[in-house]
Amino acid sequence: AIMDELFDDFIHMDLPAHVRIALACCLNMCGAVHCSDIAILGIHRKAPILDHTRLPNLCEIPTAVASCPTGAIRADMKNKTVQVNDECMY
Repeated sequence: AIMDELFDDFIHMDLPAHVRIALACCLNMCGAVHCSDIAILGIHRKAPILDHTRLPNLCEIPTAVASCPTGAIRADMKNKTVQVNDECMY
């Protein structure tokens, strides 16, 4: 919904300069928020549901694990996916 609102501004380059927007999903804000112009914190009521069949094709698992500063995301290399500690988000 955020990019739906900002899409026209990015396509038509209506903004006065390059803008970097980051969206973090928990209070740890691991999504490169510290180096963005606009940082948005979106808090989940519960952890997102993972599609374990598509995950290895969408991202690099070691990178996803390394992006979480609290260790809530752990690699499950046997199944080539990740496990998320739901309690760590809150």
